[in-house]
Amino acid sequence: MIEQAYVQAGDVTTPTIATLRDRISQAMDDTRGASVFERLNVWLQMPTDSTFFTGMLDSLCGERAKDVGDRLSRDTGGRYDPADLSAASDITAKWTAIGSILESGRAVTVKGPTGHVGGAMSKFKNKDGTGFHVIVLLATGQEQGGRRFVLGFDPDVSATAESRKAWVPFALGGAGTVAKVSAFSDARCTQVIKAMVLGDQQDGFGPLVRKYYVDTTATFPAIVRG
Repeated sequence: MIEQAYVQAGDVTTPTIATLRDRISQAMDDTRGASVFERLNVWLQMPTDSTFFTGMLDSLCGERAKDVGDRLSRDTGGRYDPADLSAASDITAKWTAIGSILESGRAVTVKGPTGHVGGAMSKFKNKDGTGFHVIVLLATGQEQGGRRFVLGFDPDVSATAESRKAWVPFALGGAGTVAKVSAFSDARCTQVIKAMVLGDQQDGFGPLVRKYYVDTTATFPAIVRG
């Protein structure tokens, strides 16, 4: 799995954290004209229950990532889908291109095996290593110590211990996520989406936006179909 971490004080990204937060916030505010559940489902890949025991409501990671990528790239030339990152070609050149595109303000969708690009606790990780997942890259970045990363958005609420913990207060009870979130007011819906993606710190993000320390000299593992 790609090593992942959360944004810390001193991390610098291109585009800046403030720019990204504004762009994401505006795109969320523009997600209107649908039911509360449909609005939530644009941005979040949700569990069927707050215990994460039964499973997830859908496996539409590819469609969701493309939609979110489009929403975040409307003013910057459109979402970018890179060539297969598991193909035996110049992977470093591919990542150089991805970096330049991210720095221009365009979102990039990246597809790989769930166990490689997904979160450590994702319900989509299969024991036999099959399956794929799609995330949305947002920016390049560098830590104070010089270590580089790419910043990515993974809509999968089950992905990490932090994302699971953040979700539970919004869907109290053992089951019935659809019924519970469908009863949210529009204001509550917006609050939930922004809590999961943006968080409450102006110099950081919520639990679904993470740093990915990508080895830009190595191809992704091949996707194994179940």
